[in-house]
Amino acid sequence: MTYKVEISPTAIADIEQIFLWMRKYSVDTAHRWVRECYEIMLTLEKFPKRCPMSPESEYMGIEVRQLLYKQQFRILFTVSETSEEDRGIVRIHRVRHGSQERLRHPEQLLDDDDE
Repeated sequence: MTYKVEISPTAIADIEQIFLWMRKYSVDTAHRWVRECYEIMLTLEKFPKRCPMSPESEYMGIEVRQLLYKQQFRILFTVSETSEEDRGIVRIHRVRHGSQERLRHPEQLLDDDDE
């Protein structure tokens, strides 16, 4: 099955914030980081359930998975199956540094979704 990857406005804002912080130290590194972050997100088109459940799943009561990027950043997403046979949706909700406090409430993850 192939999945459509959707990136929430909150995840985009997270990426922008990380980029701006990194840019203070190295413009080249910041641009490379963003490009590679989007590239790794697109790998979720295939087998997104290969990624483990995030610690947030325990608090939120929903299946939130995480894809680790550069061993420091966690890409938090949910997977939903659609009625179409060969298509599902991966919704990327947040991109967080591993040292950031874990999200405890669904609205911290899903605050800008249309659902």
